[in-house]
Amino acid sequence: MKSHHPIKTLSALILGLGSVGVAHAAGFQLLEQNASGIGSAFAGSAAIAEDASTVFFNPAGMTLLPGMNASAGVVAIKPNFEFSNDGTTKGNNGVPALSGQPSGGSDGGNAGSWGVVPNAYFTWEVNPKVWLGLGIGAPFGLMTDYEKGWAGRYHSEKFSIESINVNPSIAFKATDTLSFGVGLNWMQLNADYRKAQAVRVPAPMPGAGTYMGDLNAKVKADGDGWGWNAGVLWQATPDTRLGLSYRSKVKIDADGTTKISNRDVANATILGGLQAQGILGSHSADASIELPDTAIFSVVHNLNDRWTLLGDVSWTGWSSIPELKIKNSGVPDAELDLRFKDAWRVALGAHYRYSDSWTFKGGVAWDQSPVQSDAYRSSALPDNDRYWVSLGAKYNFSKNTSIDVGYAHLFVKSTSVNNHSADSSAGTLKGTYDSSADLIGVQFSHRF
Repeated sequence: MKSHHPIKTLSALILGLGSVGVAHAAGFQLLEQNASGIGSAFAGSAAIAEDASTVFFNPAGMTLLPGMNASAGVVAIKPNFEFSNDGTTKGNNGVPALSGQPSGGSDGGNAGSWGVVPNAYFTWEVNPKVWLGLGIGAPFGLMTDYEKGWAGRYHSEKFSIESINVNPSIAFKATDTLSFGVGLNWMQLNADYRKAQAVRVPAPMPGAGTYMGDLNAKVKADGDGWGWNAGVLWQATPDTRLGLSYRSKVKIDADGTTKISNRDVANATILGGLQAQGILGSHSADASIELPDTAIFSVVHNLNDRWTLLGDVSWTGWSSIPELKIKNSGVPDAELDLRFKDAWRVALGAHYRYSDSWTFKGGVAWDQSPVQSDAYRSSALPDNDRYWVSLGAKYNFSKNTSIDVGYAHLFVKSTSVNNHSADSSAGTLKGTYDSSADLIGVQFSHRF
């Protein structure tokens, strides 16, 4: 048995971070950086600037916020991933004759679980020409958790990613109708990945290739990196505003530890061999990856004193992650073929001002996945194109204080997967997923 297999597969998946996604925005990006935008499916996000969360979507929007403004909220997200097995197999450990053996186990239950995305923002009008801002949020995240021992356990049993982004910004009002903004971003990611590792009798021992049980494999990793964002805001007419914003790539250098332990291998000779080869225990690994850049073009138009229409087209440069190359300590380096493609998102929304106190919101969106085909789809995220339907409301307690609530349901296309891992010990994950997601957000905003 080759000693690098457990480390190779786990390091490539966890330290790369980009090999998986999240169920809310396509890929593993989290659009839920405020709750005020949920109700309109985040349409018009780079031009609306209705509260301090514009720091994230377009820092130039701060010039629409007089005085000092604070906004804080939370978005609760419940993705659903239900797998139906259709021929998932164990790996062959490099012995072609062993290909095709069923992996056994359940369909994994609902791998989706509740997640919470907090956010907080602050803006300050220094003078009539200059604004300062600060944003704190979580631009990337993931949580999939399958039943232990499920059919796809050699690909993943649990995968979680948490991020934090700190974003100081500055905006300049060039004219009465034109503003610019720039920001600096520091981002940190933490990840936890767990899976099973099949063990077979190694050659040239008698019965070479015989399945002997599974190992537990667990990786924890973290890394950070720097990026920037910029935006422009133009009041084209008294009723029409255009926004364009860009967020740069962020290079993450990650360090982690892979821990391999016994699950149910009872053969003492095999276990002794694994120990002698240095497989059982902890191993170090590191990797670098460029998280994708994004661009948003938005339009906001006041149709009359009651209705505001919003539109949004955004692009994410997922092709910055064509593959992952992992450097391992004491074992061969690993490479994971992802072939992500750039992805687009289109959103339309509307606000209806019912009274001075109440504004109601609605929106729809189409969100494209960066996964090219079922051959490159991971069980850590069975990502696919999705459609948003959103509703929300804003209540003004006073001229300076408001609360937003929003709800969205994401309809995800039925998703097939036929992922034959480059690691011959992982086998092929084959089947279909029924997926969806629900988002609920609350946000409080105040002007001082």
